[in-house]
Amino acid sequence: MKVIFRKTDGRLLGAQAVGEDGVDKRIGDLALAIQLGATVYDLEEAELCYSPPFGSAKDPINFAGMVASGVLRGDMPLSHWDSTGNGFLLDVGEKAELAVEHVPDAVDIPIGELRARLDELPRDREINVVCRSGQRAYTATRLLLQHGFDARVVSGGMLSHAILSAT
Repeated sequence: MKVIFRKTDGRLLGAQAVGEDGVDKRIGDLALAIQLGATVYDLEEAELCYSPPFGSAKDPINFAGMVASGVLRGDMPLSHWDSTGNGFLLDVGEKAELAVEHVPDAVDIPIGELRARLDELPRDREINVVCRSGQRAYTATRLLLQHGFDARVVSGGMLSHAILSAT
């Protein structure tokens, strides 16, 4: 799911989604939110239909709002693959994942080892953190920020890197 929003106030501007089940429902909900002038902050708190056999208490729309709100609040600083060129690249994926996909010149420290290996990271450079999809990169970035590092999540993780590399 991709949610497009205005940086100044978080107002929703557009959305895209791909998937097998529930895509039409979520795009319909987002279309209504756009029509009503909703923001990503509204998506965080949206009360959407919930029934255990059909979905979770927090819908992907809620999660999209949480991620976008985190970006706007500064809780989730982002970088993009096209701007990581001169930065320090840290891959927090697990060893099995690194055997399948790896970015040359990235320093590999699995997330479970990161806290014990902070002394291996530069304090004078921006650290771009990546994993397969972004969740562990977010967790690692929060940890690094709390320890005084200048860290950013690489948007889209290795999944987006594979797409960009193919084009």
